[in-house]
Amino acid sequence: MLKIAIDAVGGDHYPQNPVQGALMALKERDDIHIILLGPEQLVSDEVVKQGCSGNRLTVINAPEIIGMDESPATALKTKKHSSIAIGLTMHAQGKCDAFFSAGNTGALLGASMFILGKIDGVLRPTIGSIYPSVDGIKFMLDVGANIEVKPEMLVQFGIMGKVFAKNMLGIANPRLGLMNIGEEEEKGREAVRQAYALLKDREDFVGNIEGRDVLQGKADVYICDGFVGNLLLKLGESIPENILRIIHRSDRAKTLTQEEFGLIKSVMLDALAPFDYQLVGGVPFLGINGVSMVGHGGSSPLAIKNSILSAEKMVQKKVNEQIKAALN
Repeated sequence: MLKIAIDAVGGDHYPQNPVQGALMALKERDDIHIILLGPEQLVSDEVVKQGCSGNRLTVINAPEIIGMDESPATALKTKKHSSIAIGLTMHAQGKCDAFFSAGNTGALLGASMFILGKIDGVLRPTIGSIYPSVDGIKFMLDVGANIEVKPEMLVQFGIMGKVFAKNMLGIANPRLGLMNIGEEEEKGREAVRQAYALLKDREDFVGNIEGRDVLQGKADVYICDGFVGNLLLKLGESIPENILRIIHRSDRAKTLTQEEFGLIKSVMLDALAPFDYQLVGGVPFLGINGVSMVGHGGSSPLAIKNSILSAEKMVQKKVNEQIKAALN
């Protein structure tokens, strides 16, 4: 039985959402054991409040809480008894198989690198995100962990992203695309041009991808630095809500009955469901020597449940072992 450790005081809505998400995961799966970390009384009271019972849930005392707005460097130095520090240490010691937090992303990444280390051969761990297209689900990385990158790092992002896309998204032969301002090889910043030169002889490389091509699904793994990736991710997350607003404000919409507009809204939300982070949950720091998952700060119980299930899948698919083999 796999043991998944959860930061019960991470994110904007703790401990309610982490505890509820954990209980949802336990109800859905009978092959996992969940460890909740946080101030023991606070977490235990919430567990009792939500009516949990059974022997597949353990609460571990982690008295210090790292706030969402705290400096990652300062938090890691001064809060050695936080849920993040204790949870990752347990993972490093083999006491759990994965760790998830919807808390401070910078602190989680820093602690993951310090406590778990990097997979052999990895230059810099990266974080990616699911990205929908008219051709199905795709994967984009980096989306915020690495603003400044070297060409070799971009190549590794692509290789790690391909392993993730194949094992976690079920894409049989993922195609790699390099985000750029034009299709031509000579376009873009120096690091991107050099990365193109390193990638161009790969059979799985389809070339440069412009922003207008992302939703067309012209690649399966979109490679970029964290600055570009984070902008595209936040833009994507805003699409469903804002499209509905645009439709609602149109003159044509004013002639629709409430039932007709409700039907349009239902169809739109269904079509744009892949943009809903709740259905995906958290994503791993690829390149970390372990399974360290991070979620949206506002993660709902559903998002946390799906994060737990994704962590379990990462372990079962042995994604890290495959990344190590691919890089070598």
